[in-house]
Amino acid sequence: MNEAPAALARRSGRVLAVANQKGGVGKTTTAVNLAASLAASERATLLVDMDPQGNASSAFAIHDPEVHVYDALLGACVMKDAVHPTELPHLHVVPSGPDLVGAEIELVSTESRERRLERALADLRESYEFVLIDCPPSLGLLTLNALTAADGVLIPLQCEYYALEGLARLTDTIARVREGLNFELFVQGIVLTMIDRRSNLARQVENEVRSHFGERVFRNVIPRNVRLSEAPSHGKPVLLYDIRSSGAVAYLRLTEELLGRLAASPAAPATTGGSHGHAS
Repeated sequence: MNEAPAALARRSGRVLAVANQKGGVGKTTTAVNLAASLAASERATLLVDMDPQGNASSAFAIHDPEVHVYDALLGACVMKDAVHPTELPHLHVVPSGPDLVGAEIELVSTESRERRLERALADLRESYEFVLIDCPPSLGLLTLNALTAADGVLIPLQCEYYALEGLARLTDTIARVREGLNFELFVQGIVLTMIDRRSNLARQVENEVRSHFGERVFRNVIPRNVRLSEAPSHGKPVLLYDIRSSGAVAYLRLTEELLGRLAASPAAPATTGGSHGHAS
């Protein structure tokens, strides 16, 4: 594992789960490109791929890793042994692998099964300013582990007809996790993705989401962009594939807005154990 930048090595990282149980909403795209943008801002960042599909891993050209997040969850290794460097010196990735498909079944009979990821990350949080977790498109045990380990949740949301229905289910799950497992978990923000403001439906859904959730919805939105779709096939985040594209610019602006929000509510995670940092 490459060491995190020395200036940040003593800080306890803020853990953000990128979650939406609906597939195809730009969840992995957001996790990958937000992580890359944070790293480009010289923030020591770790991206954890908790999706058995492994798309966040392949977005950084990591294929068939010998050790991955499954091994750390099951206790076969410590998490730092699964960390991979990337082209961005401030960004590391803990990849997924096909074995993760069976992890939900294997973890069912495990003691404190909801806290396996939290415990695996405990020794790493001090080496990173940000830890982003790309969740699978479901509300199963892997996502539950991510929500239990996280300080906040980022929700990518595509502006389509069923968007609010799915969002209600996710916010209900977050509320239940907060009540039973992680009392300081909160929604860090909702990211509107794949926006085409020429579409009446997209504008209507955006207005409805903003009226329901107010300031929790980020001002900066992610447009539909061919470069964003192309970048993963080249094993790069869009920032390294085409920094001038509208997709890259959008994620850089989103990152700036996120950092601004965190600076305005600077209560950072105080511990790496069972109690989490203060919700903002």
